[in-house]
Amino acid sequence: MRNGEDLEGFDGEASSTSMISGASSPYQPTTEPVSQRHGLGGLRCDLDYLRGAFGKIKITEVVLALIAFICIETIMECSPCQGLYFFEFVSCSTFVVTGALLLMFSLNLHTRIPQINWNLTDLVNTGLSTFFFFIASVVLAALNHKTGAEIAAVISKKPQVRWSTNNIESF
Repeated sequence: MRNGEDLEGFDGEASSTSMISGASSPYQPTTEPVSQRHGLGGLRCDLDYLRGAFGKIKITEVVLALIAFICIETIMECSPCQGLYFFEFVSCSTFVVTGALLLMFSLNLHTRIPQINWNLTDLVNTGLSTFFFFIASVVLAALNHKTGAEIAAVISKKPQVRWSTNNIESF
């Protein structure tokens, strides 16, 4: 049996010198560097993504959706407004969702939620945006009053050709 002198300095744990100096100690320093957080919870702008092809395409998509939304908002009056409202909804929705995805990718937030396939999400968003912009443009082109803002929102104007007996006139 041990006496009180043998247990002096013993708190139920191994001594610190034997734990640190031993080669098989579980308290060895780690070989992986600990990442330090900077700014707002470690958020940083991924300039490589923004400079790359996908970043440039996404920025262009956001800017064009914003331009389409601004153009459609300048229309003051309409009589069949359904095409106008649908185009407005599509352009605003595309701007918001694509802008959110641009932020997710440019701030590397997509790496914090690995359960979602972000590339597939981006592909589906781009495909649906393209499809709905096409449908909205066709509907708006069919139901417009040929004002400058409507034509700019649709982005393409079909040339009207008038046949005459001597030549073809385009206006």
